[in-house]
Amino acid sequence: MSGRRTLIAGGHVLSMDPAIGELPCADVLVEDDVIRSVGPDAGAGAADVDDHIDARGRLVLPGFVDTHRHMWQAVLRGCGADQTLGEYFETVLGTLGPRLTPDDLYVGNALSALAALDAGVTTVQDVSSVGKPTPEHTDALLDALESSGVRCVFAYGMGPAKDARRVRETRLGTDDALVTMAVNADGGGDDDSRRIWSLARDLAIPAALHVRGGRPVSRLRRLGVLRPGTVFIHGTGLEEGEMRLMRDSGAALSIAPAIEMTMGHGLPPFGAAAAAGLRPGLSTDVEVAAAADLFGPMRTGFQVARLSALQGQREGPDGPAALPTTRDLLEFATIAGAEVLGLGRQTGSLTPGKQADVVVLRADRPGVAPVYDAVGTVVSAMGPGDVETVLVAGRVMKRDGRLVHSDLPRLLERAAAVRDRLREPAPGR
Repeated sequence: MSGRRTLIAGGHVLSMDPAIGELPCADVLVEDDVIRSVGPDAGAGAADVDDHIDARGRLVLPGFVDTHRHMWQAVLRGCGADQTLGEYFETVLGTLGPRLTPDDLYVGNALSALAALDAGVTTVQDVSSVGKPTPEHTDALLDALESSGVRCVFAYGMGPAKDARRVRETRLGTDDALVTMAVNADGGGDDDSRRIWSLARDLAIPAALHVRGGRPVSRLRRLGVLRPGTVFIHGTGLEEGEMRLMRDSGAALSIAPAIEMTMGHGLPPFGAAAAAGLRPGLSTDVEVAAAADLFGPMRTGFQVARLSALQGQREGPDGPAALPTTRDLLEFATIAGAEVLGLGRQTGSLTPGKQADVVVLRADRPGVAPVYDAVGTVVSAMGPGDVETVLVAGRVMKRDGRLVHSDLPRLLERAAAVRDRLREPAPGR
């Protein structure tokens, strides 16, 4: 064996891999960026490792996967907590967003990425929704992502096709890098949709788009552009058969339970997804109105999914489905989320050969201990404050409860400066 080796020793391992299961006391051995072995004997020869992480009394699991986040909005964090969806469109997208410079966008994406890592989220799909970006805007967003160390699917959006092609050819040309490319396929009429989906096909990248109500999946099939690997976001209030068509086409679903309820999208569609045989991913969506972690969406999603099931809204072709469990929600936040983004072979479980995206959670806080059911504890009782150690591709991003990022104080200063400037009236007002 060669390369740098890291041993995460003696933890309660929630592998999220059915073949490995849950191991009350086991080690995870990492070589460079890859998981080499998981099990009680994985630490044999521990004296030879380069980094030893003591996980005794901790829970060890794969990094969380956020399947939909507008990361640039972290620089506007909390400003829309009371907004409805219409107010968000008007204020955040229509008024504040256009005032942001490329440097502001860098701050937003960097802050969001570090918030993700701090909360144990190792993979994010950044659905970029910056209005009419220039190449300078796009490069600032990408610079922030690449410097942060987070694993990210950058869903390019709102810019010209020429710039999207430039990004694919010069910056995100490979699909096995830490930051990869997709396209934000939100659009207007049929011609817009055909143009965007043609671009995605030409660049050989997946697409993501927001859908609410009606028959949007059927519409894409009618246009001849529906493709496997598409990520549909929200999916609230869809008409009968749309979820099944989504499943049959090889597409996937991302649910943002907190935002869907507070902004008025509708009831998060866990029941409809289950009835159609879809395993959704979870998302935070917008940091102007939601926290940048997946503990909240897991907890909220569990409550909503249970309520939906108990009220008989999960009736499928074979009758009512089983009640959703905390394990279901933890899967949505890990392996199912990775599969939604087409990254199931790279991350989402602690499986030898996969990328070493690992989270270690402390389990000795008064509000957590004692742990009877580790999965139930993660979903029902834990939060970002319990995230002790985070690895992305074998690189330690957080250790002993602190981010390993030397520029964080300066980044926070820059974010405060953006806030102070935006509080001033816009020119001409």
